[in-house]
Amino acid sequence: MKVESDYWARYYEVTVERPAWETVRFAIARFQAEDEELALHGLKRRPHPDRLAVDLGCGAGRDARQLLRARWRVIAIDREPAALQTLAAAAGPALGARLETRVDDLATVQLPPCDLVNASLCLPFLAPEAYAATWRRIVSAIRPGGRFSAMLFGDHDESAADPTMTCLPPERVEADFVGFEIEDWHVKEEDSQTALGEPRHLHLIEVVARKVG
Repeated sequence: MKVESDYWARYYEVTVERPAWETVRFAIARFQAEDEELALHGLKRRPHPDRLAVDLGCGAGRDARQLLRARWRVIAIDREPAALQTLAAAAGPALGARLETRVDDLATVQLPPCDLVNASLCLPFLAPEAYAATWRRIVSAIRPGGRFSAMLFGDHDESAADPTMTCLPPERVEADFVGFEIEDWHVKEEDSQTALGEPRHLHLIEVVARKVG
């Protein structure tokens, strides 16, 4: 599925002020709850300024800004320079000090060791072979105790007929989480519309999982 740059420019304009997706909010809350539990026992782990999230396919940055507001360091990655320009402008100098942006392709991107990989509605745009390779790199990058948060397209999504995309059955997605504890999992199927008001049949898998170790 080839999507032209002018489509994404309109998408960023529409979504830049929208709140973060619930998946990344849930992941942040789980880290915060763990910190509070450790504090009750007089313990702590890596302080907030050292906690690193990688936001794949960051778009206009609705998730990245939520992470920045929670005092994370964030590497935001997108193949569209306009996405990163929109994010940097929206973050401003106050949040931007902890933000690094990279123009890169999800099919080949190399990820640093990190505490969270967030992927909202981007991984399905990879062809199956590239999806599998990127997933292996994601798993390797997440530190023990770190998390993966994402929204993926299921096999009933209207994009499933496109051979350049990856839309997996929910049970196949779940099987990929070997070595993870799935903390949040929702599957929904409905006739919906895109951010730009276009009708589409949506089969969405929302997941947050913690890497065991």
